Amino acid sequence: MKCPGQDMQYWTDNAIFNVDCPKCGKSVEFYKDDTSRKCTHCDHRFVNPKMDFGCAAYCQFAEQCLGTLPEEFQGVQDSLLKDKVAVEMKRHYKTDFKRISRAMKIARHAENIGKSEGGNLAAILCAAYLNGIGILTAEAILKKLSADETMISEVCELLAQHEKSEEPSSVESKIIHDAVLLQDIQENSSKETKEKDIVSAEQLFTSSARDLAVEFA
Repeated sequence: MKCPGQDMQYWTDNAIFNVDCPKCGKSVEFYKDDTSRKCTHCDHRFVNPKMDFGCAAYCQFAEQCLGTLPEEFQGVQDSLLKDKVAVEMKRHYKTDFKRISRAMKIARHAENIGKSEGGNLAAILCAAYLNGIGILTAEAILKKLSADETMISEVCELLAQHEKSEEPSSVESKIIHDAVLLQDIQENSSKETKEKDIVSAEQLFTSSARDLAVEFA
């Protein structure tokens, strides 16, 4: 069966439209199923701004359906993957809201640090959500979500390194280490544990995490 969204018999009058080229401002005609078009005036190629790539982000037949996806689309699949991992994590823990809350907070720390420190944010967030869930379970979840082998390998390596308390060797592993430690600091923060918090904060590897730790003090 052909995807209804790509079948012309379901198209309406607005299936063909004009868009101003973001480079030169000239009008470029688009069909609703065009992933991108080249401006005939300046040769600049740009993505169809009205196209919904939502299903393409997780469908294994996206490239056959839509053609070669534009460079601007790269990364959308990974971005949606971390959202699906968050959902699967919640399903795994069921009514264990304490663990769900902790995982969500660790992921939030990881995202804040990652935006400043760089690294593969999709892998970082997947590892943050799956931290403490067990490597085999994490791998099973990623395979269930049809993550590519590279992503599965990177996330599992981050989790394994953290579980073994190994010295972080990459920016991604440093961010995971710091995100978990930040949450530990936040959970333990009280008048009685201030001194312990300061010692813990000194173990942070990234400047972004150290800045956040100051806010918890």
